This record gives sequence, C-alpha cells and structure tokens, in this order.
Amino acid sequence: MAGRSAKGTGTIRKKTVTRNGKKYEYWEARYTEGADPGTGKQVQRSITGKTQKEVAQKLKAATAAIDSGTYTAPSKQTLGQWLDAWIETYCGSVKPRTLEIYKTDIRVHIKPALGAVRLEALTTQSIQAFYNALGKPTKDRPAGLSPKSVKNIHGVLHKALQQAVLIGCLRFNPTDACALPRREKKELTPFDDVQISAFLKAIQGSRYETLFTVTLFTGMREGEVLGLMWDCVDFEAGTITVNKQLQLHEAVGGGAYQLGSTKNGKGRSITPAASVMALLKRHRAAQAAQRLRAGKLWQDTGFVFTDELGQPFAKATVYRAFKRAAADIGRPDARFHDLRHSYAVAAIRAGDDIKTVQETLGHATASFTLDVYGHVTKQMKEASAARMDAFIKTVTGT
Repeated sequence: MAGRSAKGTGTIRKKTVTRNGKKYEYWEARYTEGADPGTGKQVQRSITGKTQKEVAQKLKAATAAIDSGTYTAPSKQTLGQWLDAWIETYCGSVKPRTLEIYKTDIRVHIKPALGAVRLEALTTQSIQAFYNALGKPTKDRPAGLSPKSVKNIHGVLHKALQQAVLIGCLRFNPTDACALPRREKKELTPFDDVQISAFLKAIQGSRYETLFTVTLFTGMREGEVLGLMWDCVDFEAGTITVNKQLQLHEAVGGGAYQLGSTKNGKGRSITPAASVMALLKRHRAAQAAQRLRAGKLWQDTGFVFTDELGQPFAKATVYRAFKRAAADIGRPDARFHDLRHSYAVAAIRAGDDIKTVQETLGHATASFTLDVYGHVTKQMKEASAARMDAFIKTVTGT
C-alpha cells in the first residue's frame, strides 16, 4: 500500500475511459494540496490533459506554487458568477452612469462569450480571441466594435479580474498580456472663426442661444453646462465653479436625469470672459420673468439652463437643436463636443498658456492637453518662426 504523499508532491498516470462505447485516453496527475484545517485529512487535487508533458507542466506549476506559498486552490466559480459578485461587492464607489456601462458591457459582451468559463481556466489566449472577435463584423454589428469600445470592455474585465487577484481567487490577471486594437486618433474638427460667427447667428433668438454660447466660450463639457447651478455662478468674483454634471441614470425611474461628479471626479473654478458673465446675468433675469409666467407650475430646481417650467434640458433635445444649427452653417458633421474643442483652439491661438487651458478644460494634466491640441501649438510655433524670420531680415537688412 502506497504511503501518504507529502504536501506539494504528486503522481502522473495514464487513464482510459469509455463513453458511448468509445474509448478515450488522457493523462491525470494527482497532488497533495495540504491538510484540511477541520479534519486534518490530506486534500487531494487532480489535473488532467491530453499529453503526459502537458500534465507534467501543470503539476510542476502547482507544486511550485504550493512550495512558495503562492498556491490558490482550484475553484468551480465561473467568470459570470465572479462578475456578478464583483459588481455587487466591489463597485459601490463607482459612479451610477459608469456602473450602468459596466453592467451593459458584462451582459451584452463578456458573459455571452466567456461567462461559463471557470475563473481559473481563463487564459490570455482565450481572452485575446474574444477581443479579436469583438472587432469583426457580425450580423448584429456589420462594422464590428470600434477599438475604443473594445478597450472599454477590456477595462471592465481587467478591473474585475484584478480584484480576483487581490483577494486570492486568481494567481495572475490573464488580461495583462492581451494586445488591444490600435485606436486611430481622430482629427479634431473645431469651428474656425468664420464658422463661429455663422453659428452664433444661426442660434440667435433660439431657446438654446445662451447655453450654446456659454459652452462655446468656456469649454465646459455638455453634462457640465447642462448641470450648471446658479449657486455655482459667482457674479461678484466673475467665476464659475464646475463641480457636477447632468447624467442620464437609466436604473432610476426608467431613465431619469441626475447630477453626478465631473468626469475626473474633481471640481474646478473657471474665469470666463466678462461678456460671458454679462450674458449669464441677462439670462438670469429672463429666467426670473419665465418663472413669473409659469406661476405655480414652476419648479425651483436651481439649474441655470431650464425649460419653461424650471426643469433641466434633456441631452437629446439639446443635441438635436445643436445638429440643426450646425447643419445650417454647413457643418452637419459637427458634434456638441466640438464646441469645447473650438474654445480650446481659440484660447491657445489667442496666447493662453497650456497650463491655464488645461485647468479651464478640467484635463488631468497639461501633457494631455498638449497631446490633444498639439497641432495648434505646432501652428503657433510656425507662426513664431515666421515672425522671427521677419525680425532677422529687418535687423540684418537682408
């Protein structure tokens, strides 16, 4: 009778089974994981594979992990089960809108492809194949998912698996070594000076005139300008505090708008041009008159930009109005976000330093701002070189 195996040791043998009258051969390794803390009995585990070499490699890795103290016991938990637990237990501090995106990516993309795979059986190769498939055309997605969408899905899966590593459910994160599709950097398409003038004429007299104008001359994001509150506008100091944004939270009331923190979670103070603050003063007076007309129907929400009853504008309504105005000036391709780009380009061309532009836009770093608007600084450098060339010719008489 064979004696008990010491902790971390193992044996390999060839096995044959018969299924539906057909014989199958495979290799199995058994090893001792350790002793059960409750009963003191040895805990035996098995590893299977098609070849002796494959099983031997798996056994070597398992026993080495036991010897080094990094061993994690096999689990039958699937990726789908872990993702449910991760969302429930570890995503409490995630913004509501971001959490909805996580859940959608998991439900629509990750679970159908990998949800049934055991957590410990996930490999870099299988996840890489999943990412590659996302970018390929299908019946439902004729163009496939964009590189940005694939990267976002990777971000969700990576975060979830990293948490599994941190609590000891996985030895390593198999997404770490995956290669993501290259994102083509889109060329910015801000309005030029002529288009800005045309746009301002196109929106003149519309209910969104002030909203669009303030966005164009402050660089605020769409959610930030829609979520702007009067208590964040300091007319005496001439500043605006940007510390929240309006978000559509689909989990509440079938799709309700709620205020959330800014994109990077940090507030900022901006100092708009005096004409912008004067425009906001006139807008406040107009809103007060609107409030009187609405009477008891008015809802005092505190938002700067509201409908006739005091409720904040819906993003979809604002988007449609912007697209109409953009089409009127020959820019049907323009996005609302291009107003922000237009501000940034105009500010840099006017001589604002990158650090000031970065802080006004709410970018995390000045280097990010430079990366996004580097083409503008290149134009400025070329203009500077031309001015220096003219100066040299003047002083040298050449």
